[in-house]
Amino acid sequence: MKDTATPRRCDAKGERDRPAELAIRNAQVLDVFGDVWRPADVTIAGGRIVAVGPPHSAGAAETFDARGRPLVPGFIDGHMHIESTMLTPEGFAAAALPHGTTAVVADPHEIANVLGIPGVRYMLAAAAGLPFDAFFTAPSCVPSTSLETAGARLEAPDLARLLADARVVGLAEVMNYPAVLAGDPAMVAKIEAARAAGKPVDGHAPGLRGEDLQRYAAWGIDSDHEATALDEAREKLAAGMFLMIREGSAARNLRTLLPAVTAGTRHRCLLVTDDLAPTDLVERGHLDAVLAAAAANGLPPTWALAMVTWNAAQRFRLWDRGAVAPGYRADLALLEDERAFRPAAVFKDGRLVARDGALCTPIARRLAGDTMGTVRAGALDADRIRLRAPAPGRLVRAIGLVPEQIVTEALAVQPAVREGQVVADPPRDLLKLVVVERHGKGGGIGVGLVRGLGLRAGAVASSVAHDSHNLIAAGVDDRDLLAALGAVCETGGGLAVAAGGEAVAALPLPVAGLMSPEPAAAVAAGLAKATAAARELGAAPQHPFMTLSFLALPVIPALRLTDLGLVDVAAQRLVGLELP
Repeated sequence: MKDTATPRRCDAKGERDRPAELAIRNAQVLDVFGDVWRPADVTIAGGRIVAVGPPHSAGAAETFDARGRPLVPGFIDGHMHIESTMLTPEGFAAAALPHGTTAVVADPHEIANVLGIPGVRYMLAAAAGLPFDAFFTAPSCVPSTSLETAGARLEAPDLARLLADARVVGLAEVMNYPAVLAGDPAMVAKIEAARAAGKPVDGHAPGLRGEDLQRYAAWGIDSDHEATALDEAREKLAAGMFLMIREGSAARNLRTLLPAVTAGTRHRCLLVTDDLAPTDLVERGHLDAVLAAAAANGLPPTWALAMVTWNAAQRFRLWDRGAVAPGYRADLALLEDERAFRPAAVFKDGRLVARDGALCTPIARRLAGDTMGTVRAGALDADRIRLRAPAPGRLVRAIGLVPEQIVTEALAVQPAVREGQVVADPPRDLLKLVVVERHGKGGGIGVGLVRGLGLRAGAVASSVAHDSHNLIAAGVDDRDLLAALGAVCETGGGLAVAAGGEAVAALPLPVAGLMSPEPAAAVAAGLAKATAAARELGAAPQHPFMTLSFLALPVIPALRLTDLGLVDVAAQRLVGLELP
């Protein structure tokens, strides 16, 4: 394994002796090492901090008066999926920078499940040269399991090639924990590829406890973002893991898990978003909103700030980021005050890139190349999405939603039957759920039932369906299900709402069927329109499309639906609709 000792932060010869280009004066600087605020000037040259504290700012070419406001390191999201924002890397950067985020560690397994290595290469290329640092992790689970059909497959040699890139800083969340516990050779080879590259391994182990957690962590998997219970979070910290406290759009665990952050554990804790809808990004913000929520729930502001700066940088060995100190990159956020976390100005590599919530530097759209035209579903008709009725009196399985979480319940329900077919039953909030293979690999279709979406009429559909991103739809009426699925296919991927046999709203996501090349405001407006149309039909979740997207993910308990059928996640096997 490579030496992971902290290297010198200044890697440009003579950088310390360059003439000062910018001095930020009269700031209250966060010292993440001492957990205190200090009045100081910050002097910058060559994109790095060369001095903190007077009188070093004398002679700088430019000055910026902080007027006594807090100056902190630029925020780092230690675990997120850019694709979940429905924005391309440049679109996300333009939206996130004004909120103080100067870097992310993104897992591109969404696009990797559609396009494989070319998809990851597209993300790397699209992020290159931006006034924003997008680091990536090499997707470990493409596909997440054998119980779904993905558009690509990545094995250990593929990941080794990705891990050789300096911007690929670790192995992405190891979701198939049953394979780890079984010592599956293919999964072990992926973990060993990361260890050989000297890079950390992220975990994904919802509900894993006891001996199984110990065995999982023993493979060198040393983070987790899936804890939903306080005692689970504490157990994972005790097992030596970094605890990534998630506060995204579909899953919000901050309030439950914050008591796990103590004086003894806080250096091993991060605040992350994981999956963030574009509407939340535009309307609420990014990590600035998470920080405000953490402080409102009693976390000391300096602890919260360290969790999105220094802690994140240390976890991913980004040695020259995460602190306001000599030798560190001049990625900085000047806050309005220390509790609101709203940036008044944002600096990237010592240059002002955002001020008062607006971008100061242009970020151009880039070509999406061969990421278009990825929806290749076969012909759909009503016969293919029918559910044959079970024997009289027999119960059937249904997926039960859990509010504000992505875990589900495995329900046993009495089905509604008409003309020998199981049908949706809106008064009992039972909808038909359909997953259609869309990668041109056989056209399999899984059909089941779901409770908790709330639709009273119509249907919703999407080409965003974690993690293989087949087509997914839920609805009351087969005609509307087919109309919604058809609308998604016609736009080359995206979201759709149908009622009365025709599409009534749609948001095109032509980049791999996951992202739009449009700016964040336009994408958020399109999503808001589709969400409003779904709500008019009765949709209950705050983010109905994101909630829908997780119903196909066969590594999150308890019951899921893929193009191959219903999946019992704990048993990692396909099961029939009818209960034995």
